[in-house]
Amino acid sequence: MITGKIEVVNPSDIAWSEMLMEQIGRPFYVKPLLDEPETGMGVTLLRYPAGLTNPHHTHPCGHGMYVLEGKLVTHSGEFGPGTFVWFPEGEPMQHGASSDGDMVALFITNKPFNIDYVLGNSEK
Repeated sequence: MITGKIEVVNPSDIAWSEMLMEQIGRPFYVKPLLDEPETGMGVTLLRYPAGLTNPHHTHPCGHGMYVLEGKLVTHSGEFGPGTFVWFPEGEPMQHGASSDGDMVALFITNKPFNIDYVLGNSEK
């Protein structure tokens, strides 16, 4: 017998929350979909406005982006809709949206999320 409870979220019922980080100088937007308290794993919709780049940084967790709209521009190339990109824990990285348009992705972390910017990086 299955006793677990499923969670159902309709992203259209959630407003985009603006995230303004000093290192970027422009906002990006999120819709939190799931936070798993036992593991810290999370699922969020992420929207980078056209041309926004999150400068070199690291995370204490692995995370992936499944691109839904636009182009994800990273330190390792550009990726369009239908592409899943996994970033290993601790890897220095850079990512954002192409100048062609906004990028929307399903953002998944494998444990609690945090961001540490690489010192001395002045890119925006």
